[in-house]
Amino acid sequence: MAINKLALDAYQSALTEGLKLRQEATKPNFAGPDDRSTANGRTFSETVSKALGDVNQMQTEKNTMIEAFAAGENENVHELMISLQKAGLAMSMTTAVRGKVLEAYRELSKITF
Repeated sequence: MAINKLALDAYQSALTEGLKLRQEATKPNFAGPDDRSTANGRTFSETVSKALGDVNQMQTEKNTMIEAFAAGENENVHELMISLQKAGLAMSMTTAVRGKVLEAYRELSKITF
């Protein structure tokens, strides 16, 4: 079974995007304490809001593709599966980050001043 070029391009694009995001996330940021923006010029809350917006957009695209596939409007299973995997991975990462943030909050709340 031949892989659809569009599906292969989408997979490679998603993989490249993921690697770029991982590299950006692991770069050390040596900004001083007075610098409240991240390396890309956004504040922490803006970065979190954008990331959550991206995850929400992936979930919306996934739902749209599922509905189109179920209605028979789209027969491309490859794109559907890629969309499902991207949305699932994004949600898993969001859940993992949420868990780490809550864990850090609990640790900070144990500190007495």
